[in-house]
Amino acid sequence: MSLYRIAPPGSPGDPGDLIAPTMLGAFDGWVDAGSAATAALALLVEDAPVVATFESDQLFDYRSRRPTLEIEDGRLAELAWPELTLRRVTVSDRDLLILTGPEPDDRWQAFRAAVVELGQRLGVVEWISLGAIPAAVPHTRSVPVMGTTSEPGRLRGGIHPGPAGILRVPAATVSVLEMAMSEHGTPAVGYFAQVPHYVSGPYPAASLELLTIVGRHLGVELPTGNLADEAHQLRTRLDGATALEETTRAYVERLESMVDEQRLPSGDELISEIERFLREGGTEGSQRP
Repeated sequence: MSLYRIAPPGSPGDPGDLIAPTMLGAFDGWVDAGSAATAALALLVEDAPVVATFESDQLFDYRSRRPTLEIEDGRLAELAWPELTLRRVTVSDRDLLILTGPEPDDRWQAFRAAVVELGQRLGVVEWISLGAIPAAVPHTRSVPVMGTTSEPGRLRGGIHPGPAGILRVPAATVSVLEMAMSEHGTPAVGYFAQVPHYVSGPYPAASLELLTIVGRHLGVELPTGNLADEAHQLRTRLDGATALEETTRAYVERLESMVDEQRLPSGDELISEIERFLREGGTEGSQRP
């Protein structure tokens, strides 16, 4: 049984006339700090036709990702199941296929094989992963972005592969797909924004930066909606919260110094910074907008 269904010929999502599409992927869950990656792609796929859907029953644990039930005046009105969709977007004559939804709970290897097969059927010429990670970076500086790539020199927009050395971390589905696409002959890259670890909730500045970088990578201008205004408003609220607490302000200033010196913190330094921040009385709540 196939894990996906392609839109039928003649339907709005009919992929029959796709020309050398690039596939982009981001999933709600692991490696989506501040919802930065999924919010970025959500701007692109609004009202976009669905090219393919995946079998939710095969991929999700409904006890951990329960469907949403809408109750209207005591009547059970609507049930929305978690779903993964591939949508089609055309920007400046470039065909993009956007894969979004919750990160699957089950059958990762089967899902990986299905996405590779689907990409080959649709003639995908490149894969781009998008993600975001919590990091020891201040909200007062531009959003750092690190890259992953199957080929040296494929990253664009001034982004370099990183971090240096060997890093072992729990894998995200989006990176599993990036690796699989590369192994099966499709060039693949990933762009991962670094979000201040002390900020909870959406972080639009990171979404804006990801869209800007992907646009440069593709050579097109991608829509960014109200992200710039939202980022400015959040920056103002965070500045106000920081000014009220000396401990928080001092912590942010230490992060600023590290960024200004162009010295990226190691994993041990990140843990040390967070522990010191909490030990001196700072809390994540003090930074919430």
